[in-house]
Formats: sequence, C-alpha cells, structure tokens
Amino acid sequence: MYNRDYLSQNNSQENAYSHDESKAHLMSFLRATYQLFAGSLLAATAGAYIGLDMVSTIASWYWGLVILEFILLFALFAVKNKPGINLAVLFGFTFISGLTITPLLASVFAMPAGASIVAQAFLMTSVAFGGISMFALTTKRDFSGMGKMLFIALIILIVGSISNIFIQAPLLQLGIAMVGAVLFSAFILYDTQQIIKGGFSTPVEAAIALYLDFFNLFISLLQILGIFNSDD
Repeated sequence: MYNRDYLSQNNSQENAYSHDESKAHLMSFLRATYQLFAGSLLAATAGAYIGLDMVSTIASWYWGLVILEFILLFALFAVKNKPGINLAVLFGFTFISGLTITPLLASVFAMPAGASIVAQAFLMTSVAFGGISMFALTTKRDFSGMGKMLFIALIILIVGSISNIFIQAPLLQLGIAMVGAVLFSAFILYDTQQIIKGGFSTPVEAAIALYLDFFNLFISLLQILGIFNSDD
C-alpha cells in the first residue's frame, strides 16, 4: 500500500511538473510570437511611411514588388529555423508589404477625410484583432476544423480579386472586401488557436501568420470605408 501511494504521489508530482513546464514553454512561445508580430507591424508601417513619398514609383513597380513579396514569403518558410536570417527575411517581407499598400493609402488620403478613414480602419482592425485573439485564447471550443474551409474560401477570394483587376467593378470590389473582412477575422481565430495547440513550429512562422491576418483585415476594412466615403 505504501509503495502504491508513493508511486501515485510521485506520478502526480511528475505530471504537475510536466504541466508547468509545458505552460511555461507556451507562454515563452506566445511572448516571442507577439514580439515578432509587433516588430512586423513596425516594419510595415516604416515601409508605408517611406512609400508615401514615392507613390508614383511604387505604382510603376507594383507587380515587381508583389512578386518580390511572394519570393520573400516562401523564403521565410525555408529559413524559419535559421536564427538571424529568418528575422531579416521576416522584416524584409513586412517592409515590402508596407510599400505595396501605399497606392491604396495614397488614394484614401486624397479623400476629404482620408486621414480619418485610415485611422478608423486601423483602429477597427486593432480592436477586432485584440477581441478575437482574447476569445481564441480563452474559449474551450475547438476551431481546428475550420482550416480546410478557410483555405478554400481564401482561394475563391484570390480568384475574385484577380478577376476584378480586369473587370474593375466597384460593387464587386466592395463584396470582395466584405468577404475578406469576415474571412481574415476567422483566420485570426483559427491561427491563434493553432499557436496554442502547437500548430506552428517556430515563433517566426506564427508571427507571419498573425501579421498576414492583421494586414489583410486592415486592407479589407480600408477598402470598405474608402468605397463608402468615395464620391465616385
């Protein structure tokens, strides 16, 4: 009886220690992820700020920058486990993404209440991101099953966006932006839970997922507010 009690107590202590160690590892992972996420937002802001002084140049090189953006994104996943290089690629990608958004920012800033629209879109994105993230971190519901559905919806959204480049229909663009706002809000929920469940192997990989969710939600909301405040 003594041996059984001792072994049971010992196993309980080991389980408690393992739980504490796992929790500490998760907190460390989350801290590193959100630090990199914040740094990514700063890099994108710097890119957008610099890009506003050279909008015409960026517009002429827009597709080249988009291609470079995708190259850096794929390169980031290839070097995600290489310290130093992964950070350089991460912040290089987010800086370029800030440059590519400047034509949209410039068109909104040109409106009578342009600065207010941009500030409102950023505030709405930040509040939505914070609220959804807190819900994902505290809820007991499992949203892992959303992955395939979200991926299919993303593909449809990309196809629709590419099609509208040639169609140039404002109503279609508004619909795409609205769907995008809902979709990337869902991605924030899904990706945050994936971080908790260990779905990302490195903080860099997790940070870029959150950054893309935030960035695309901001673009969607900015487009919606810009269209509703446009005189065209």
